[in-house]
Amino acid sequence: MSGRNASDELRVLCSPGPLFLQPLWDGLRAREALLQSPFFPAIFSIGTYLGCCLPFVLLDALCPWVPALRRYKIHPDFAPSARQLLPCLAQTLYQHAVFVFPVTLLDWARGPAPVPPKAPELLQLARHVGCCLLLFDAEFFAWHVLHHRVPWLYRTFHKVHHQNAASFALATQYMSVWELFSLGFFHLLNVTLLKCHPLTVLVFHVLNIWLSVEDHSGYDFPWSTHRLVPFGCYGGVEHHDLHHSQFNCNFAPYFTHWDKLLGTFRSPHAK
Repeated sequence: MSGRNASDELRVLCSPGPLFLQPLWDGLRAREALLQSPFFPAIFSIGTYLGCCLPFVLLDALCPWVPALRRYKIHPDFAPSARQLLPCLAQTLYQHAVFVFPVTLLDWARGPAPVPPKAPELLQLARHVGCCLLLFDAEFFAWHVLHHRVPWLYRTFHKVHHQNAASFALATQYMSVWELFSLGFFHLLNVTLLKCHPLTVLVFHVLNIWLSVEDHSGYDFPWSTHRLVPFGCYGGVEHHDLHHSQFNCNFAPYFTHWDKLLGTFRSPHAK
């Protein structure tokens, strides 16, 4: 009997169905009032962003005391100063309080979204997150190219994000309100088109924020995402840093196929 129980437990753990994610989803559903609070989207968004930035902010603070960390920095002699960090943090907090929260409040006023009792299947969650990333990558590539090729759009909306020549984590969301809402619109559009489960939406948001922060962090570790994705399909921090220094290449936020297809790809190793 014990052997059969162990086999059943293993089957549950390896199951692609909802059983694997159900305990996690049940724990979230137990806090349904929090999930449906008008404050949750803004708090989750800013909390996720700051949580992803914090490790890199700490690494930047440790760099003068731990010289070995500099081997992983793509600009070893650069460290963001308080005069660079504080405006980025202030702008992010301001935009979430003044713009993001009122929008989520209006959405909440339409009525609470239904919370499904069942978790998504693990494979379905992975497929939807992958599709959302690919769609977001294509949408932002087109938006990004347009805002670099049309001078008025660049000066009016996108120039803010390029004020820091060398990237650092808290500069990830140092952007205009228009750019912030454009990214939010792409995010919402994709999860709506794919009819993603609420748990999938949360996972996609966390992953999307992490990848964005990692690309701006200035650190290239052996475990960085671009080293884990084969065949050079994913750009990574050096790839995106080259965009910030040269402006006319590497427009896609994550993957490299659009830049390669349309002739805007530049390898950081060919500098």
